[in-house]
Amino acid sequence: MKHPRNPETIHPPVGRYVHSIEVSGESRLLFIAGQVGKDRDGNVPADTLEQFELALRNVVANLEAAGFEPTDLVKITTYVVGELPSVGRREAIDRVLGSHVTTSTLLFISALAAPEYKIEIDAWAAREG
Repeated sequence: MKHPRNPETIHPPVGRYVHSIEVSGESRLLFIAGQVGKDRDGNVPADTLEQFELALRNVVANLEAAGFEPTDLVKITTYVVGELPSVGRREAIDRVLGSHVTTSTLLFISALAAPEYKIEIDAWAAREG
């Protein structure tokens, strides 16, 4: 069972996320390695927002391959080289995850594993049973 929480003793989230999610009971956990904005054929779009949405879709593909759903996500960490417009990021999250919220960390860094990568997302998921 997942229990999202936003403690009243701290500031409310500044975006579509929750401050914490407790996972209790018997759950299956899935830890997804960093997913980049690269399609199955190895193509990497030049646009950062396109890479972001593709990386999110790659996270979802990993979930589905393990019998999980996007609503099982509890944590995403996004690494960005350069800029990532907030509005475009939120719209991509809405398209891929719908109204589901997770805990979330967004980091701006100097480089990723290859120069064409502008985005990398790792994720954690929990599912009952």
